[in-house]
This record gives sequence, structure tokens and C-alpha cells, in this order.
Amino acid sequence: PVQYFRDFFDAELLETISKQSNLYCAQESPNSALKLDPSELEQFIGTVMYISVIHLPRLRMYWSNDCRIRQVADVVSRDRFEEITKFLHFNDNNNMAANSRDKLFKIRPIVDSLLQKFQAIPQDQMLFIGEQIVPFKGRSSLKQYMPKKPHRWGYKIYVLCDTKGLVHSFDIFTGRTAPERGEPDIGPTGNIVLKLAQAVQRADDHLLYFDHWFSSLDLLAALAKKGIPALGTVQLNQLQGCCFSTNSDMKKKGRGTFEEKKVVFDGAELRAVKWFDSKGVIIASNFPGAHSVSRVKRWDKKLKHNVFVTCPSIISLYHKFLGGVHALNAQIASCRIQVRSKKYYHRFFFHFVDMVVVNSWLLYQRDCDSLDVPKKEWKDLLAFRTSVAQALCMQFNENSSVKREPPSPDGEREVRSDAVGHWPMTGSERQRCKFNKCKGQSVYKCSKCGIHLCLNKHNNCFIEFHNR
Repeated sequence: PVQYFRDFFDAELLETISKQSNLYCAQESPNSALKLDPSELEQFIGTVMYISVIHLPRLRMYWSNDCRIRQVADVVSRDRFEEITKFLHFNDNNNMAANSRDKLFKIRPIVDSLLQKFQAIPQDQMLFIGEQIVPFKGRSSLKQYMPKKPHRWGYKIYVLCDTKGLVHSFDIFTGRTAPERGEPDIGPTGNIVLKLAQAVQRADDHLLYFDHWFSSLDLLAALAKKGIPALGTVQLNQLQGCCFSTNSDMKKKGRGTFEEKKVVFDGAELRAVKWFDSKGVIIASNFPGAHSVSRVKRWDKKLKHNVFVTCPSIISLYHKFLGGVHALNAQIASCRIQVRSKKYYHRFFFHFVDMVVVNSWLLYQRDCDSLDVPKKEWKDLLAFRTSVAQALCMQFNENSSVKREPPSPDGEREVRSDAVGHWPMTGSERQRCKFNKCKGQSVYKCSKCGIHLCLNKHNNCFIEFHNR
């Protein structure tokens, strides 16, 4: 699994982040040096992944004596983790004045690197364009308020993905969406689709989906000129010169009633189909629509059983492959990295780590399927994520913390002296004795306290520790 992750966070990107973080530390605190290298950065990313899997209310609790999580505390010390988080940086601030128009300047190296790798991934036939929200409530000019979303405050990202959620391209909304060079200006939402559609490989081999927020006749006509078949739900007021029966009239004719209209717009022949089920829905496309009809199963409230109703093929096609971005959002939300920070570029960085993990897992599943690996042997997303985290945390680094056991706190005196279940056992490695003023090394540890203590003919710190 870790090799899939490293295809995106490769050595070049890790080296860039390490270099910029060290530079930022030197700029902000000249008397101290961060000395972050790619290996320790990988360890930091691995511990962040563990934190997203093992949830605790406060960050410092991962290193506390009562709630210590060894997957995190044994890899990096608390102070070192906070130091790396404080100085984590991705671009040189001295160049910001020359790039003042770029609102994503601080995160630009990561965006450019990941876009190049996402766009090189082989694409499935069905592609979907939608939006996702990166939750954030801090102060930022990029933050958006969307009252109808599960997370009302956050950053908006437009995503091109397949039906399973595999990301092929994305665009961060910065407040204004200008048309790309050589593309017509068809409005903000249409410009977004045309920009993301540039990443579509072999246009005529794919079918592009989007919802009514993006749809318009201008967009469908522009995609038709590019040779990209597309369809999406539309509102009636977006269909100039196209009239359909009202919902009440279609309801009288029964469920499964549909109407098809042809529209010639800007030299392109478009089709719109309105189908009535429990309510009316309109789908427009730039390719043939309702020539074939299928039957779908629906529940009838009056008859109290399922019935079959007619459905145009274009409606069935849209419903069958809808929801790529929703699948992506659900997969990211299952184990989202929630390391708090007031810096907006940190929130983007952790979101991109989550996005890369999901992309890596979907590519892993695609390879397992092509190699005929039995499905019971596939790793699910949680197992895949923990496997990547474990591999990243195992990176050796001279500056990283040596694995250590927690010291014995005074608050645990009642536990260590209760004379119940304190048995000596052999540890996996030799460590320093945790008894006060003892500098010996021991392979024996207490099965209940979990700390190493001397137990030999010269020193018996095990008994002295539990009797004190």
C-alpha cells in the first residue's frame, strides 16, 4: 500500500516540503533550526494518519500517561510534533509579492505536483464533475458559507472523478472563475466544467456527468464542439425555447410518462427529456436521448407492492453512474485528518493527504481486480490507511525520537502497589530501567504497568518499584 501513496507524495515533493519548512523556520526563528528531512516528514505524515484513525478529544492526549498511543508517541515526541506542525510550509514567503494575484501561492507546489499525477491516471469511461467541501471555520478569504451542505463553512473544491471517487483533476475555488485561454466565457459554473474537461483523455471515449448547478445549453454545446458526450440534470428556466408539460399534467398520465425535445443551440443538436416518477426530472444531453426505453422497479403506496414503470435510457444512464464525488466525500469523511490549525494551507495539506490515500486505495483495488485477487483478500480503506501509516512511521531518521516507554507518574502509585497482576515478562527489546536513579538496561517489563525494570541477581528494581 505505501508504494501507491509514494507515487503521489514522491521524493521530490517531500524534499520540497522539507526545504520550505526549514526555510520558514529560519525566517521566523533565526536562532533555531528545524532540521526536517523527507524521512522525518514521512514519519510525521504517518503519525497524522494514525491520529485520524484513533480519535482522542485533545492532541496532547496521544502522549499523556493515561491515554498514551504508542503508534504516535513512540515515533515522534510531543514537542517535536508541535514544532513540525508550527513550521510546516510549502512555498517561500519572499516570493509572495511577485505572485500577489495567486491566492493559492502558499499551497501552489502541492497543487501543481498532485494535479500532474492525478491527470496521468488512466480513466474509466464514466466521469463525474461535482464539488466537495473542506471543513474550516478559521479566518480566510477563501472560506465559503454553504447552508445546505453538511459542513456549512469551508473551502470549495471542484473535482473531476470517476463513479467510484477516483480523482483525475480538481480546481480550488478562489472567488472568481475566469475562462481558460481559448475557451468561451459561458459563466462561472460552465467555465469550471470546461477547465476540468481539459484533463479528459480521448474525449470521445468518455461520458461526462454533472448536476443542474453546472448544466446549461451553452455548456452542452461547448462540450459537443470538443467531442465530449455529456449529460446532466437541468432546471426548466435553463432551457430557452423548450417547453414541457407541467408536473400536474404528467401526473394525470401516470408514473413513467416522459417527453423528449430537440434543441439546436449554437450549431449543436441537443436533447432534453422530462420524466415523471414521484416528481418531474429533466435531463439534457448532447447525444441521442430517449430512443430506447427500459423498465424500473418502484414502490406503489396505494397498492403496497413494487410495480414496474417505463424509464428512458438516458434517465437510467444518469442514475446508474451518478455520485462519484459523493463516494469520494464519504471515503474521506470516514477517517478525516483533524489536526487543528489556524493556517488555511495546513487544512488543504491534510485534505490532500486524505485525498491521496483514497486515490491510492482505489488504484490498489483496480489492480487487485485486474490481477484476479480474491475479494476476501482485499484491504478495506481503514486497513489500507493503517498499513500506509505503519510503513511511513517505520522510516529511520537520525533526528527522530527514539522509541521509549512512558515514565512512571506519581499518580499511578495506587496501581503499581495494588499487588494484582504485576508479572514480569520479556519485552521485544532492551530498554533503560524506569526506576528512579537506576541507569541499567533490562529486557524485562511489567505486564500491567508496561514499563521496563531491572530483574537480575544484582538489581531487583521490579520488586522495589511495586513496593514503593
